[in-house]
Amino acid sequence: MGCYVVTGGAGFLGSHLTDRLLKEGHEVLVLDNFITGSPKNLEHLEGNPKFLLKKQDVTETIQIEGKVDFIFHFASPASPIDYLELPIQTLKVGSLGTHKTLGLAKAKKAGFLIASTSEVYGDPLEHPQKESYWGNVNPIGPRGVYDEAKRFAESMTMAYHRSHNVNTHIVRIFNTYGPRMRLRDGRVVPNFLCQALRGEDLTVYGDGSQTRSFCYVNDLVEGIYRLSQTDYREPVNIGNPSEISVLEFAERIIKITGTKSKIQFKPLPQDDPKTRQPNINRAKNILNWEPQITLEDGLKHTIEYFKKELGN
Repeated sequence: MGCYVVTGGAGFLGSHLTDRLLKEGHEVLVLDNFITGSPKNLEHLEGNPKFLLKKQDVTETIQIEGKVDFIFHFASPASPIDYLELPIQTLKVGSLGTHKTLGLAKAKKAGFLIASTSEVYGDPLEHPQKESYWGNVNPIGPRGVYDEAKRFAESMTMAYHRSHNVNTHIVRIFNTYGPRMRLRDGRVVPNFLCQALRGEDLTVYGDGSQTRSFCYVNDLVEGIYRLSQTDYREPVNIGNPSEISVLEFAERIIKITGTKSKIQFKPLPQDDPKTRQPNINRAKNILNWEPQITLEDGLKHTIEYFKKELGN
């Protein structure tokens, strides 16, 4: 078994990935500066001899003694509410943070996987989105700080592979949900769940016809782990291709939670993607992966977590 490093491991996705790596028998060192992540997400691992948590800003020099087998670079603000509040930090962790972690991978002769995003496709003109699609991104719009940070991170990752033969991987993550999402995350699942469980009206932007595809976190982590064990270099979409409109999703949340909330419509934010649906043929063919958990089952687990967090 190896020593794995997870940057951003105190975040929603990073903490679930850490659980999976420990389950596989690996030693895991989590690096996080807690700007958006929380040590609470890793509390259940205290006392595990194979787990270590270190406060670290990965845009600064990273020093790790001993052998490192693999680095998962998951550090980054990831929700609109975060990267709109933290635009410079978002750009720095995508550029400098990726440079530092790739440098560490090169020095340690370690494997490397960058957590990229479906946002590299921007407001897509291709539907569903294949990895070969180059995207439709506004580089100077408010969302550009996240989109372009991840596009740059992908370029840097491929440059290290081509120039230094680093064993790199790129995953493009589509909308994911599950326990440990922050209540004030700003994305549609926590927004709707918090509003429904508090009995508030659900906020739908625009007319709600924009679509999203929701993947449960356990399915996502399975796909990412499988990708890390391959020699595949090109980006791979990991997400759930079952597409649903935001309005239909709001109606489903109201039904599942049994709330008396109504739906309130507000203007659509600038550059908000109208469609978001992954083509996962590459993941199916290379990783033998596709989502297994239904939206209903995934939402049940997620609602239980949100009820606890809200004290319901």
